[in-house]
Amino acid sequence: MANAPELDFVAYVARRKSERAGGDAASDGPAYAYRLDHSTRRAFQTVKPVELAVASTVRMWKNVWRNELLGSAVKVSDRQFPRLQSIAQRCADTLHIPTPQIFVVSSPTLNAATYGTNEESFIMVHSALVDHYSDEELLTVIGHECGHIHNSHVVYLTALHFLTRVAGAFTQWIAQPAVMALLAWSRRAEITCDRAGMLCSGSDSASERALTKLALGSRKLYEEFNLEAFLEQYQEGKEGMGRHLEAFASHPYLPKRVLAMRVFGESEIYRRATGRGDAGLSMGEVDDRVAALLKGDA
Repeated sequence: MANAPELDFVAYVARRKSERAGGDAASDGPAYAYRLDHSTRRAFQTVKPVELAVASTVRMWKNVWRNELLGSAVKVSDRQFPRLQSIAQRCADTLHIPTPQIFVVSSPTLNAATYGTNEESFIMVHSALVDHYSDEELLTVIGHECGHIHNSHVVYLTALHFLTRVAGAFTQWIAQPAVMALLAWSRRAEITCDRAGMLCSGSDSASERALTKLALGSRKLYEEFNLEAFLEQYQEGKEGMGRHLEAFASHPYLPKRVLAMRVFGESEIYRRATGRGDAGLSMGEVDDRVAALLKGDA
């Protein structure tokens, strides 16, 4: 496995005393979290359609999905794909959470996802991801998914998946206010977890590759890929009515995510964690710049 730098993340958090273990909704979350992620999620507690949708769907589907995975996917352990288990362990140690259960799912799509509850969650890694990604890049992806667990995102991700992909047309119509609220939160949560992936990999370049490969999915194109030209698409995407379609997406558009990661890479917390010195942006400064970026104002 690739040797990522030892991270001083835990010491930093201890010094700042800004993290409550697990990052639950009652706290401000881990020190690296995007503030609009946690403020939006706290607001859910006052929005009955969201809370009712979350509670009912998670109770119904957690065990169904887990049993389906046990019957159709491969459970990762020290005896089964120990390399993946070691990567998961490293990510969990970095974020100080229990090592999550991972399942490898047969799929040609580059993807990973986390579902379940905050008490019992599992990560699904598509087999194509393992084929296309280096260990360093897998640290980013699995670290991203561990970030969902660390920030208590899991029940909301589970509810969003059910309401948008599994529920019938009538149920979706009834739940539409909850779905739109969850989508807006999800885009912010992805920013938090991209930061978690960076902290787990300890490599800016590996984290950027892990994201941009999602836009390609072709080994033949990776070596020819021009990252700076790709990021210029952000400026083009700020024009025209099509930009509003992002409101119906669960993730920010990829150029935005890479640019947001670069802002986090300038932060004090990331620079300390990767041994690059004490100077850097405060998280308030990072979040202000990222908020402007996500709105298209940067």
